[in-house]
Amino acid sequence: MIEARNLSMHFGGRLVVDGISFTVEPGTVAGFLGPNGAGKTTTMRLLTGFLRPVSGTALICGHDIGRAPRAAQACFGYLPESATGFPNLTVREFLTYCGEARGVRGGALKAAIDRVCGRIALGPALETRMKELSKGWRQRAWLAQAILHDPPVLIMDEPTDGLDPNQKMQVRQLIREVAPEKAILLSTHILEEAEEVCNRAIIIAGGRIVADDAPANLADRRGRLGEAFHRLTTEPGAGAGRPA
Repeated sequence: MIEARNLSMHFGGRLVVDGISFTVEPGTVAGFLGPNGAGKTTTMRLLTGFLRPVSGTALICGHDIGRAPRAAQACFGYLPESATGFPNLTVREFLTYCGEARGVRGGALKAAIDRVCGRIALGPALETRMKELSKGWRQRAWLAQAILHDPPVLIMDEPTDGLDPNQKMQVRQLIREVAPEKAILLSTHILEEAEEVCNRAIIIAGGRIVADDAPANLADRRGRLGEAFHRLTTEPGAGAGRPA
């Protein structure tokens, strides 16, 4: 389970996350939607412990990310936005490093790498260095590390960014397959993606939640979220944050 309790964060005197609270239960795929600068990525970094809030608390599977970071981080897989790093490692070395860092070793690690590579067709890139990968292949490598230890929680920032249509379809199918047993929070700029794979939509604007409902309840008669998204994120008060 993912729980945000009144999370707030400011940068340079501007409040970019403003008292956000929500809970994502197992079996939920929550689309975290909002315009650029709304506070989505900052909120995800607060949930995962990469940033410390100025106020509020984040819990993963009941573990406070601030007070018990190791216990909390063992429970989730995180795919950052536009992930980079480890340029000189091959994909296999990168996944081995990530697995060992999470306590997965030996035969269990080899089996985990084989399993995730099969699920997202990463096998052809295993012996390629990270710096030599295209954006799409690199995104898949980082997705693989997020699911390598089969965590109960997934937090994914733009998981299909840089993927071609076939790869996007593959990742969306993976999300559908694992959704019944996991709590998933994913941000996306692609509203059609939220319509296809999410059973909940959390819309944020100006650092505040402006809607939290089933996509079907927010969609128009064609099942599209675009009209509601535009209205909710451009209404008065849905600006790009306020002074801290």
